[in-house]
Amino acid sequence: MRVVIQRVKEASVAVDGEICGKIGAGLLILAGFEEADTAADLDWMAGKIVRSRIFSDADGVMNCSVQEVGGGILAVSQFTLYASLKKGNRPSWSRAARGDISQPLFERFVAKLEQELGRPVATGIFGADMQVSLLNDGPVTLTVDSRNPD
Repeated sequence: MRVVIQRVKEASVAVDGEICGKIGAGLLILAGFEEADTAADLDWMAGKIVRSRIFSDADGVMNCSVQEVGGGILAVSQFTLYASLKKGNRPSWSRAARGDISQPLFERFVAKLEQELGRPVATGIFGADMQVSLLNDGPVTLTVDSRNPD
């Protein structure tokens, strides 16, 4: 499992011009899955996201988690995180899990995020053509891969 974590002032996702998920300050999570991902990957990633200290404390030091600051989370499934450009210029998606595998993984991941955060997590619509808008805060953008947790 791979994610891009973006600390945001606000973020939203729309499908066909209609907003289906929106948050104020918090984290925009772009999540990609491969067929080998397990419940352990989902659990580890959700915990890592919710507890990562990437929000400023009173002294301006990144020392608070999204949970501690009461921020929201917007999660969007994004298979393109597993793109490979090793051969030629057209991306290959061979490592990305097929929709019938990645959709249940995404749904379980969102449920785990909600459990860890203690409140609902906004999402896009799985498999839809989505338009994601955000105001990056910092900017702070991190990438995390459950296969390479260091």
